[in-house]
Amino acid sequence: MALTTHELNAPDTVARATQGAEDLVGSDLLGEKLILNMGPSHPATHGVLRLVLELDGELIAKVTPDIGYLHRGDEKIAENMQYNQFVPYTDRLDYLAPLANNVAYALAVEKLMGWELPPRGKAIRVICCEMARISSHLLGLGAFALDLGAMTVFLYTFTEREKLYNLIELLTGARFTTSYTRIGGQTRDLPETFLPQLRDFLKQFPARLDESDNMLTRNRIFVDRTRDIGVISGEQALDYGLTGPNLRGSGIDHDLRKKHPYLDYQNYDFDIPVGSVGDCYDRYLVRLEEMRQSVRILEQAIDKLPDGPINVTDPKNFPPPKTAVLTKMEELIHHFIIHTEGIDAPPGEVYFGAENPKGELGFYINSRGGGTPHRLKIRAPSFCNLSVLPAILPGHMMSDIVAILGSLDFVMGECDR
Repeated sequence: MALTTHELNAPDTVARATQGAEDLVGSDLLGEKLILNMGPSHPATHGVLRLVLELDGELIAKVTPDIGYLHRGDEKIAENMQYNQFVPYTDRLDYLAPLANNVAYALAVEKLMGWELPPRGKAIRVICCEMARISSHLLGLGAFALDLGAMTVFLYTFTEREKLYNLIELLTGARFTTSYTRIGGQTRDLPETFLPQLRDFLKQFPARLDESDNMLTRNRIFVDRTRDIGVISGEQALDYGLTGPNLRGSGIDHDLRKKHPYLDYQNYDFDIPVGSVGDCYDRYLVRLEEMRQSVRILEQAIDKLPDGPINVTDPKNFPPPKTAVLTKMEELIHHFIIHTEGIDAPPGEVYFGAENPKGELGFYINSRGGGTPHRLKIRAPSFCNLSVLPAILPGHMMSDIVAILGSLDFVMGECDR
């Protein structure tokens, strides 16, 4: 469902945006070029991203993204750890949505194991993922607005994000690096006071979001800084492997929650917002609407939350309840074996991709059996989304860089991995 509007013709807009780039790349008529570094310590790069800019006056002739300053070797670390031991490392990928990272990784390993969570376990994970989506988009929207001079919006979005962090702390015991999910379930069930507090948040949040919407969507300065800027056509978005709001902002109706449902997302009623032009303004509108759709999903998840177990039932590979471990010898031995040797995964290879706030976060696992993966590869959406910069930045003014970077809403933690 197309929930964003533009009074522009997309092909014409793309042509206008790329015309300047072709002129600059093809000739030196405008004078001598200047090489300038932006980052890796620039606040508008939202992390340790370095852009090597080739400028012709104020116009960008060429840009080369330079990444890798934050490289931590997460994939190789995973290959030397038991599956459950790697869960805290997924917090540090898109560290703005750790709950969603935990779930995506756990679902990949559970696909390898052939496990399926009971209904209550799935619903709790949906709640985690949609809370993470709202939290991540709030920061993305606030930082985007701040980059373009709208500091009030930044303060408003961070106020709402703190309320979510209070809920996350109640659920997981941590505010930032949650490590709540486990392979085969969650560490614990929902606290008694969690759902009432979440419901209270959902009642007041749409009105708070409307305040930011009213301050930006028809603001002359914001519109001038974002409309027709950083246009990515649908064909370009597909060619460069863009996913998430950046892909949908270019008019491609693709969301893994709808196209390849997991966690019973097919049972929830929500819409997928898409853009019509693919500029910074469209990407902003898509994220704004996605937060409203996440509210719809969360309300349904609360209303339909089933009773029952939250973890899989596998006596051989899933730890026994803590009360049994503390009172019975056989359960204590079983617990000791699982936590020292890891789950006994079968040989094989799997890939699972989840619709994270930044796009498709995927995990490829190659197993030769046993408690650790033989190979693990992370498909980080920010890494793929940044690859489009050399194609869309040339031809723009230097001041447009911060708008384009903010609209892509990347995080270097998962880009460099």
